[in-house]
Amino acid sequence: MSNLWFNLICGVDESGRGPLAGPVFAACVVLNPAYKIEGLSDSKKLSEKKRNVLTHIIRAHSLAWAIASASVEEINQLNILQASLLAMKRAVESLPFAPDKVLVDGSHSPRLNLPVHTIVKGDSLVPEISAASILAKTARDAEMLTLHKSFPNYGFDQHKGYPTKKHIAALQMHGISAVHRSSFSPVRKLILYGRT
Repeated sequence: MSNLWFNLICGVDESGRGPLAGPVFAACVVLNPAYKIEGLSDSKKLSEKKRNVLTHIIRAHSLAWAIASASVEEINQLNILQASLLAMKRAVESLPFAPDKVLVDGSHSPRLNLPVHTIVKGDSLVPEISAASILAKTARDAEMLTLHKSFPNYGFDQHKGYPTKKHIAALQMHGISAVHRSSFSPVRKLILYGRT
């Protein structure tokens, strides 16, 4: 039993750095070594149905998990990288206990009073990070579905805010909304040309 509590590894990942709209989400997960979850992988490599199934399993059987976000306002003020790291920090600090080690996907890490290691492509290599990527992705997708109800002209329910041709066309037709990231180039150009 002691080994379990002295090897608490927390995986951390974000979702939503690339979209033109909506908050960026981050999640962290401490898996239960006594319960192996099959099928964990980078969330982008999984179908929506598979992600949703795994989300329920991760939430039910992990030792701990947490999800946090940074708002569009924070993204515009800080930049997307710093906002992503802020969301990660918020997620880890929301855990009910302090893990022994934090493993973060990518090459940048949030500032934490814990041992932190970054792992490039960690969402494909480390189960804890894979699980975090899945929770972050499903939470953000759910938020974009909610935003679609308030801003139905943009198709958030389909592209989740990513810069697809349909999304760009909607921006050009309807102008930007309150949940678009004005610091991102395609949105900023529309502001400059008066499409607000």
